[in-house]
Amino acid sequence: MSAATTRSRTPRTPRTPDRLCAEAVDLARAAAEEAAAPGVVGPHVEVVAEGDRVVTHFFEVGEPGYRGWRWAVTVARASRAKNVTLDETVMLPGPDALLAPEWVPWSERLRPGDLGPGDLLPTEQDDLRLEPGYTGEDAPPPNSAVSEDMAEHLDVEDAEIVSRTPSRGTIASVAEELGFRRARVLSRYGLHVAADRWDEAFGAKTPMAQAAPASCESCAFLMPLAGSLKQAFGVCANEFSPADGRVVSLAYGCGGHSEAAVMPKPPRPAPPVFDSMAADVFALRPPKDSGSTTEPDDVSEDLGHS
Repeated sequence: MSAATTRSRTPRTPRTPDRLCAEAVDLARAAAEEAAAPGVVGPHVEVVAEGDRVVTHFFEVGEPGYRGWRWAVTVARASRAKNVTLDETVMLPGPDALLAPEWVPWSERLRPGDLGPGDLLPTEQDDLRLEPGYTGEDAPPPNSAVSEDMAEHLDVEDAEIVSRTPSRGTIASVAEELGFRRARVLSRYGLHVAADRWDEAFGAKTPMAQAAPASCESCAFLMPLAGSLKQAFGVCANEFSPADGRVVSLAYGCGGHSEAAVMPKPPRPAPPVFDSMAADVFALRPPKDSGSTTEPDDVSEDLGHS
């Protein structure tokens, strides 16, 4: 084994800081206070050798909002020189510094509801949720060509307007004549993603559906969809429902079900068994003729009404 191979596999030992550069703490602190402000530079933390006769002094940052950050002041000296000079001063995060979250592209941090009036959300050419509405030589332009109506809202005056009128005799012209004006339509993947999202928001597993008297499949306020999604979804048209105007699963339900609106009639109270508000007439003596059905005598009547 050669000496070069042995040297490359040997772990690198940390450099020993230059003595004169390491002792220039006051020079480094003065440079940090000049860059920041007097009184906000904290105590000296450590010194690190960056190279031959080049070291960096680290000081704590005392400013609010920069917890864990450090002032890094690099000093150096020339060969055979005794004067230490300033190289650069910068604030760097330490091991426990409070940092901002990692940057995420807008296409990944965009969430439903973030799109406001006047915002434009272009779709990629290879968007998995979309597929060509027709096939042939007339492929749709990348990222959807800008139409004449949308060009009025652009800030760029010299924006190139791409005509959407297909040439005569092409597949696109035939498709437009038949009514297929959309260049791209939802793919099977796009349908599945939308169905999963709608079922999670207004599906059978939601607490509202679990407590509903019946499902939306038997509700008169359900407006069915067209296409393959009509087998599992519809649009709620009940203004008092929490899903009004939303796409709901047929297995979803709420308390505003159309058949639950029929209120049961209150039961009528039963007539009283004993009427205590009227007086009952009883005869004191039996009639003279046992077979007679005549009324009681006057005495009994007087006694009975007394």
